[in-house]
Amino acid sequence: MILLFINLLILPACQQKQKIPAASINNVADVIYTCPMHPQIMENHPGSCPICGMTLVQKSAHNGKAAGISLKTVLQPVNSSVITSIKTITPENKLVITKIQAGGYLDFDTRTFNNIASRFSGRIEKLYIKYAFQEIHKGQRIFDIYSPDMVTAQQDLLFLVKNSPQEIDLVNAAKQKLALLGMTNAQITQLLKTKRSFYSIPVYSQYEGHVHDVAHSQMSGISETKSITNYTGNTPLAITEGMYVKQGQTLFNVVDPHKLWAIIKIDRNDVIALKLGQSVQISVPEIKGKTINGIVNFVEPTLQDGDKGVSIRVYINNMTHNLKVNSQVKAIINTGISNGLWLPKTAVTNLGRKQIVWLKKGARYIALEVSTGIVTDKEIQIKNGITSTDSVASTAAYLTDSESYIKTQRND
Repeated sequence: MILLFINLLILPACQQKQKIPAASINNVADVIYTCPMHPQIMENHPGSCPICGMTLVQKSAHNGKAAGISLKTVLQPVNSSVITSIKTITPENKLVITKIQAGGYLDFDTRTFNNIASRFSGRIEKLYIKYAFQEIHKGQRIFDIYSPDMVTAQQDLLFLVKNSPQEIDLVNAAKQKLALLGMTNAQITQLLKTKRSFYSIPVYSQYEGHVHDVAHSQMSGISETKSITNYTGNTPLAITEGMYVKQGQTLFNVVDPHKLWAIIKIDRNDVIALKLGQSVQISVPEIKGKTINGIVNFVEPTLQDGDKGVSIRVYINNMTHNLKVNSQVKAIINTGISNGLWLPKTAVTNLGRKQIVWLKKGARYIALEVSTGIVTDKEIQIKNGITSTDSVASTAAYLTDSESYIKTQRND
């Protein structure tokens, strides 16, 4: 009788222990065990799945709440929100010494270009300049020319002096005409003294420097065409003896070889920090240890064909003639000290028209548009969009969805 009473007490307890509702399990313990194949099976102790026999695995009852990630967060599109465990950083407010590194080349300073043109039509009888880049001096005889117009003008002057010497105004006008056509006062005096016309008139240089052929004087940058050289190794001129030239035709350019300028190509991202008067250190790889100090003298207001950046000019003295035109140069421009928020360049993604960072919001990162400023070798200045207390992803490139357009937000 006693045995029967004990069995009646134990039987309901065993039946209750065999199956525990999920709600009861959550209230009893935070750790439950479930089947990987049948998640509806949940136990509060290790064991096997009653359906397939697989070993139950441990699962936290409050795993989602502990991680702070909801289903809505997980289902956010990857082109506007990303969940990751990537390292975060904060912008740093500091002073940074900024520099621009760029390359370029040496070119002639065209401010020193002076044209030698023919003042009258005629034939080159004698040429005293034999090759391009030949050095000449002011007052040096450069060529002799025969011109029927000049012969006629001389004969008019001689006729007036011989037959109407009292017509002083006409005589002076004839003299002035010859002077305007290129005859010197000494030649006019000799003409009146000898009473014989010059059939071959000497022409003298009014400038000092190196003679450039018209083709060479138009050089800008490195030319892809190779100049033809003669047997002496010198580049011949396009103007030769016996050639007829027209009135006003440019025959040569005379360039001062002591004046050059460096053309430096600046990337568009660095233009914002560029100003006139900034110091520049220029090095020439062809000359070891050669450093030239200068300043930004001119910033070209237009873009050259095929260039995406801006060109600047640095004026250089070349008194020793050791610098050669078209030589490649490297330049470091000191743009000053800039204060503001700075991030590593890896933390900012350039989308073309906008720059973004990935701002940490809870358990996810959102794409946030920022306004950037000066760019250095390793850092980029943040002008607007985030503050020094915001946390952003240290490497933005890995979070960018390459298959869709990034939907950015503004941190207003």
